[in-house]
Amino acid sequence: MGFFFFASRAAARFFGDARTSYPGVATTALLLAAASSGGLVAYADSGADNASEPSQEAPKKKKVVVLGTGWAGTSFLKDLDCSKYEVKVISPRNYFAFTPLLPSVTCGTVEARSIVEPIRRMLEKKKKDVTFYEAECFKIDALKKAVHCRSAVGTNLDGNGDFMVKYDYLVVALGATVNTFNTPGVMENCYFLKEVEDAQKIRRNVIDCFEKASLPNISEEEKRKILHFVIIGGGPTGVEFAAELHDFLVEDLVKIYPAIQDFVKITIIQSGDHILNMFDQRIAAFAESKFMRDGIEVNTGFRVVKVSDDLITMKSKSLGEVSVPYGMAVWSAGIGTRPVIMDFMHQIGQTNRRVLATNEWLRVRECDGIYAIGDCSSITQRKIMDDISTIFKMADKDNSGTLTLKEINDVLEDICIRYPQVELYMKTMHMLDIRDLIKDAIGDSHKESMVVDIEEFKNALSHVDSQVKSVPATAQVAAQQGHYLAECFNKMDQCKEHPEGPLRMTGTGSERHNFRPFRYKHLGQFAPLGGEQAAAELPGDWVSMGHSTQWLWYSVYASKQVSWRTRMLVVSDWTRRFIFGRDSSRI
Repeated sequence: MGFFFFASRAAARFFGDARTSYPGVATTALLLAAASSGGLVAYADSGADNASEPSQEAPKKKKVVVLGTGWAGTSFLKDLDCSKYEVKVISPRNYFAFTPLLPSVTCGTVEARSIVEPIRRMLEKKKKDVTFYEAECFKIDALKKAVHCRSAVGTNLDGNGDFMVKYDYLVVALGATVNTFNTPGVMENCYFLKEVEDAQKIRRNVIDCFEKASLPNISEEEKRKILHFVIIGGGPTGVEFAAELHDFLVEDLVKIYPAIQDFVKITIIQSGDHILNMFDQRIAAFAESKFMRDGIEVNTGFRVVKVSDDLITMKSKSLGEVSVPYGMAVWSAGIGTRPVIMDFMHQIGQTNRRVLATNEWLRVRECDGIYAIGDCSSITQRKIMDDISTIFKMADKDNSGTLTLKEINDVLEDICIRYPQVELYMKTMHMLDIRDLIKDAIGDSHKESMVVDIEEFKNALSHVDSQVKSVPATAQVAAQQGHYLAECFNKMDQCKEHPEGPLRMTGTGSERHNFRPFRYKHLGQFAPLGGEQAAAELPGDWVSMGHSTQWLWYSVYASKQVSWRTRMLVVSDWTRRFIFGRDSSRI
């Protein structure tokens, strides 16, 4: 017992000294257990003299709710510094899908699991800073700053799976759905290619068509109908699927279904004058000529007006209505708005729009703390002519009623950042600098001095707004928007004190915007055309077509995978296809 008495006295002296040296220590305790006697000696000090000091809690983190795990939402989450926020992610699917390879999944070139990455695996590095809920948002309440969600598993006490999540900042990245343009019969009879599940359904149905056509009781006319594959929409998705299906046919299916290979037909129906009309005309012409050589029928100038269970009715100006029998139809003719987005747009007064309108900083117009990125939104670029008088007054530092070339140059950088159409217009018109832009608008009396008044300034910029362009609804745009918005969130506090955006041309507040507006940078686009050939349109008006472009496509798409796991799986699938061909099993 003497040892324990000595130890407790020594501990009391130690903790007493520690409390003197470190007054923030409120309570100290030492417990010594005597194994031999079963005794317990304890020393405790409550530090009563410091009890009255209030504890300093860490500032509460702002709540950021992200709706969606597509290109936009995933890009935002990957680049967001989640330690600064309390982040909650809500999506009905718990994975990210590399959607540009969906056409490859339809024919077994790539397996479905090779292009998906579990969202929880992607967020592992964020540790406990991110919470994920597998549920679907069915209502956004902007007034109460809450989103209403529904889980398919039914986890609450009522068993209906409904719950509500509050937010300080909301990032809407729900993407888009298919757009049928209210064409009768499309939803009931057509397949779509928006999700991984869609690609898997198409793959099974392609094999079903071949197996059904192989039955002995099927006539030749029925075989031609069953094996007629129709793609409605001549955009990148429809063209890539047609190319994949043709390769599947000529490289694999003719070997295992030799008796019915002559009955197969692939048709593309396009309402415009050309397929791939968002590409360079050289690429569209190359694709059409290649498909003609491959036996893929391309019907341009036709609009589908009705789809029944065995007939597609289409209409053209020259031929009127034409009906064709088919075995499988894939609809890839545009994107539409999800019901939750439609409901939200009605709440905030954007009733006459197809998608959410945001400003150049991706914030939903007239909504504080709500941002929209990806296919569910569209940036409304402000026109320079709406602010032309304010810009003139801001540049006219000496209030002379005229602007010199120097005064214009002083604000030109901010003007080009705030209104990117100015730079685009000057580039389109092959203008070297601002002098070229204003010289034609200056009157004879001002030509020598290069001084402009308000009317001449308006005249010089009157055609600039013709270059206002909307960004396309592509994965590339969505990924760039997610990255941009994450960077804004990461430096939000810093930029409030030290704004880095352009001068404010309208409204009130600080002299500058906190951030530079979003600017889309086009990195090019690909169109695989089958037969180990592809077409590419890259920056600098560079167009490439042929076999070498297909290998460029392989390298780019492999490098763009979100993880080394999916990268290795995709490359191994390509290798397996080269060696063994595609799998025709119906699984």
